[in-house]
Amino acid sequence: MPLNERSLIGQEVAGYYIEDIVGKGGMAVVYLALDPRLSRRVALKILNPVLSVDDRFRQRFILESRTVASIEHPNIIPIYEANADADGVLYIAMRYVDGLDLRRLIHDRGPLPLGPANQIFAQTAAALDAAHAHDLIHRDIKPANILLAGDHVYLTDFGITKHRSSISGLTQTDQFIGTPRYMSPEQINKEHIDGRCDQYALACVVYEALSGRLPFQRENDIALLWAHLAEQPVPLSQIRPELPPQVDAVMSRALAKSPEQRYATCSEFVAALRDAISGPAYDPYGGPGSGPHLIPRPSPSPHSGPHSVPSFAAPAPRATATAGPATGPGAAPPTKPAAARKRPGRLPVVVATLVAAVAALALVAVVIMNNRGETWTRYKTSAAAPLTFDYPGDWTVRTHQDLFAVASPHAQELEQLFVAGPGADWSRIAEIFADDPESLSGVYVQVSDTLDASGTSELMKPKMEALLPGQVDLGKPVLDQAGNSPATRFDGSLHDPGTGTRLGFVSYVIDREPKTMLVMYFCPRTTCDDAVQARIRQSVHVP
Repeated sequence: MPLNERSLIGQEVAGYYIEDIVGKGGMAVVYLALDPRLSRRVALKILNPVLSVDDRFRQRFILESRTVASIEHPNIIPIYEANADADGVLYIAMRYVDGLDLRRLIHDRGPLPLGPANQIFAQTAAALDAAHAHDLIHRDIKPANILLAGDHVYLTDFGITKHRSSISGLTQTDQFIGTPRYMSPEQINKEHIDGRCDQYALACVVYEALSGRLPFQRENDIALLWAHLAEQPVPLSQIRPELPPQVDAVMSRALAKSPEQRYATCSEFVAALRDAISGPAYDPYGGPGSGPHLIPRPSPSPHSGPHSVPSFAAPAPRATATAGPATGPGAAPPTKPAAARKRPGRLPVVVATLVAAVAALALVAVVIMNNRGETWTRYKTSAAAPLTFDYPGDWTVRTHQDLFAVASPHAQELEQLFVAGPGADWSRIAEIFADDPESLSGVYVQVSDTLDASGTSELMKPKMEALLPGQVDLGKPVLDQAGNSPATRFDGSLHDPGTGTRLGFVSYVIDREPKTMLVMYFCPRTTCDDAVQARIRQSVHVP
């Protein structure tokens, strides 16, 4: 590959036709390229040829890039291919996201509004925790690697990751992997690292996004690295007075020099930050029961969606689907029982039994007549949900790119909840739950390579929590059938500790090739084994 990066425009590299440069750094150049095999545009990242000389680096790069490609998470940029071209130069082909990155957003807008900022932090943290669950550490978290496609966040640049069992520091080509502005002390000291080094970098990004400035600004890299090792940043509440002092305590913990003093996960950090921003005192060093569990967030403005990032993405307006209130046959008020009478002999008992039977038949007739007016719609298969199923006609459907699909009277709000994953903001769902709980029923479908239809509830619980918002309570697995497919049924619930909102669910894990499928019916009750669930389950057809 020529060293002049612009000379590749118009050329073919590893089967991709280069169209333009979309970004570059010290170790790689990212191009907009066309994949003629699938007629799609991709972001093609080509690493500096110098890196290909390091055999260990090349092998690890390809292996770990493929590992990242296998992680099913809505906030991790999908990787299509990772390999070396005919000349040995390393490249990654990934989804092309036509939008801003967080670096450009902060540069253009300055400190971010708190609501949109919280959503960006939560989705980034969820992506990092998913990577850490696969024993991968990003090591280069910075605003330029956080892409914004409307209100959806993608974490990118996983191509130079590292397994947690290895040490950070220098490659064989004597290059730091990381960016000094956001580098954790243990990376600087070349110590053993784990996911908490990414948490430190994320805290630096959070600091910059909320203040418009870096936590440490120095004249040269040596002074900057020393600041990370030995100094403390100016408290955020001094730079942005509307932030409560509790935010400083949360940031101090996430930016602790010792990783043992930080939060256990990135999602735990951003959840503590959200609660500190929104409510009364929160003890960042307390146990799970310390501090507030519910601090209501302010309602969004009428000009933006409940989780939108106003004007952060491309200027074209996004189409939104609206769903009216849930409709259905009303239930007649219960009648008062007749006064008790003496019933001597068998004849009155027989008569009473006949009367009850006639009443039951009448009730069945009423239900049948009412149901004749109901309409059901069939979901058509997609890359996100490769199956078909029936759902009530007054529901709407949101198929989120090729990641998942959700059908519900509140599909748009639930899409935002599910796309955020762990650490999601449930405040809008809590409002709906309070106003019209029965409208919070629906179906969620996702394919995944981490779920296992033969897994125990103990093994499935952390895997489902990595995919779904909130905490998961899970019952024992039961062999069952979902339409035309054998499936393992798991009953359980999704619970948000912050708002106290709980959605029950009946889920079916279907073992299929190439990836397992999760089909989940959820409802605002403890048990969701109802008539709607039964019809949806029976209608499932996996091609």
